Amino acid sequence: MNKTYNNRAWLMVLPVVILVAFSAVIPLMTVVNYSVQDTFGNNEFYWVGLEWYTEILNSPRFHDALLRQFFFTGVILSIEIPLGIFVALHMPKKGAWASVCLVLMALPLLIPWNVVGTIWQIFGRIDIGLLGATMEAIGVDYNYTQNITDAWLTVVVMDVWHWTSLVALLCYAGLQSIPDAYFQAAKIDGASRWAVFRYIELPKMHRVLLIAFLLRFMDSFMIYTEPFVVTGGGPGNSTTLLSLDLVKMAIGQFDLGPAAAFSIVYFLIILLMSWIFYTAMTNYDKGEQQ
Repeated sequence: MNKTYNNRAWLMVLPVVILVAFSAVIPLMTVVNYSVQDTFGNNEFYWVGLEWYTEILNSPRFHDALLRQFFFTGVILSIEIPLGIFVALHMPKKGAWASVCLVLMALPLLIPWNVVGTIWQIFGRIDIGLLGATMEAIGVDYNYTQNITDAWLTVVVMDVWHWTSLVALLCYAGLQSIPDAYFQAAKIDGASRWAVFRYIELPKMHRVLLIAFLLRFMDSFMIYTEPFVVTGGGPGNSTTLLSLDLVKMAIGQFDLGPAAAFSIVYFLIILLMSWIFYTAMTNYDKGEQQ
């Protein structure tokens, strides 16, 4: 029996395809075009091939920024994922307090990124900021504009404060989807709290944790506004992550060719790492099911 296919459904997604083309594909092609050419003004371009890619990949500046980026992302993930799980496990499951907790957890996510940076910039100042003034009052030498350790701590704590709520809310949703029968069976069997978490809650949160992990990895790897507002990449270049270095190259130095190659390499790194994480975690999930 021959099936009749109705291709008119493609007309429904055509506006989305056009929107994606203008907002993503065409700008990406423009960046690719700049990455293989050089210009000396007057809208004149000269083909240079892979010269800019070679320059970026061999640049110590790029290597340093990449190492700082991996360090920042690793620290963020190692803090926010366990902390989000811990918070979700201790949130009330029902009643008015559950609604209050959900609202409070969602509040940091509603604040724009530039406002988050401004809040922590003021919060950490030793003259008018609550954190900076408190540190000075108790005799702690804290200055995120001059001390590298203080700058890193401020940026990390700021990101943890801003985004742990996302992980917690995703984990909370995963916990809420677990049927009560699992917990009743565990109680009858006399399972410990750790056993309930290890064999019931954690496996049931696996998929939402995958989403949380990928979202936080991509967001932390592309972070720009918050550290730019707070430290500007300083002191020196100590908190200059990949995004900040790219903007400095493209706008500050107006090196369009190297900046375009930088952005393509940056994009491919994020794409590759996201694919590796997703593949590894989905393969683990299939192994657990077998």
